[in-house]
Amino acid sequence: MKKNVAVALGGVLIVAVALGWWSMSADKSAARNAKAPSAKGGAVAGGGVPALVTLATAKKQDVPVTVQVNGSVVSLNSVDLRPQVTNTVSAVHVKEGQFVKAGQLLFSLDDRNDQANLARARAQQQKDEATLADLERQYRRSQELVAQNFIAKSAADATLSQLEAQRAAVAADRAAVQSAQVALGYATLRAPIAGRIGAVNIYPGTLVQPTLSLVTVTQLDPIAVSFPVPEGNLQDLLEAARSRSKVEAVVPGRGEPLTGTLDFVDNTVDPQIGTVRAKAVFANADQSLWPGQFVGTRITVRMLNGVTVVPAAALMMLSDGASLYVVDEAKTATRRKVKALHTFGTQVAVSGVEPGEQVVIEGSQNVRPGGKVRVHEKAPGAPGAPSNGTTGVTPGSAASSDGTDAKPPRRERA
Repeated sequence: MKKNVAVALGGVLIVAVALGWWSMSADKSAARNAKAPSAKGGAVAGGGVPALVTLATAKKQDVPVTVQVNGSVVSLNSVDLRPQVTNTVSAVHVKEGQFVKAGQLLFSLDDRNDQANLARARAQQQKDEATLADLERQYRRSQELVAQNFIAKSAADATLSQLEAQRAAVAADRAAVQSAQVALGYATLRAPIAGRIGAVNIYPGTLVQPTLSLVTVTQLDPIAVSFPVPEGNLQDLLEAARSRSKVEAVVPGRGEPLTGTLDFVDNTVDPQIGTVRAKAVFANADQSLWPGQFVGTRITVRMLNGVTVVPAAALMMLSDGASLYVVDEAKTATRRKVKALHTFGTQVAVSGVEPGEQVVIEGSQNVRPGGKVRVHEKAPGAPGAPSNGTTGVTPGSAASSDGTDAKPPRRERA
């Protein structure tokens, strides 16, 4: 009995000693954890944790203000060729799709009747000219006889009247010949401009009328591209037109863009869509541009010289306008209102920021005005990584403030 009681008291003593040892070890570990710094840099005075951000440096550069829109290719000249008279086609001298020169013969009509009318008018002119020559001789003779008092002056005046009437008849004959020549000219149809002809559905023997289109001749070189420009760029566009600025046309399937000259700005703004129509002229010897084709156009309307450029991701559009966070050397963030001058790609030209200042491009949602920030430098090879080879801190990783790996506190035995 006494032996069992001694064993029980010994067990209770062992349990009490074990509980005391465990309590002392827990207190020591808690004290060490309270003294140890945080693995992520610890808390700052005031209880706030610095926001983790990515910075970019504002740069100074010249920025071209470029308008890039879709345009359509249009011909500078396109003529719908029609006959002047009703007649029958006697010959077709071209094939559809052929390139022709200005003045080249395209169609011939039946001109036999016109040739006969011209011959008759010329014959009548020759007859009246012979009569005119005879009356001129008679008038000169009557003048001599009047001077010698062989005939009365009234007889010479009668001859003069006949002479003047005959001169009028000869003038009428000349007009009739000219009219017959014009009518004969309608029998041949020539290309009014140089260009490419379209489909030809006219054949020899076809009866044509002034209401019937024989063929369309379209000029291809040079050619124009028509494109709309927002009305906000109207004044810059007018200045560019006065200086004959260059316009680029991006043709699908062609590596290099074509370069033309701004030639025309319309005199009205479309009130429905708020754009003004402009036109640029391009050399098109290789027929890279075709009427009706859609192409991308790009024109530089003005240049912003020496402006500050920051990534567009740095801008915050708030109720009071655009702003961004600027970080100083003490890693303090200050919100600053800016004005966006021009956006191009992923960059934006702004006023209100000086070149060389650091701006926040990532993590601005966690930044407070006047608060501290921590700079997140991306590892080499990552998008936007610094070129100096510095390895950054990945969010959520366990690292100490001096860059060494932070290890968990080791538990020691009492």
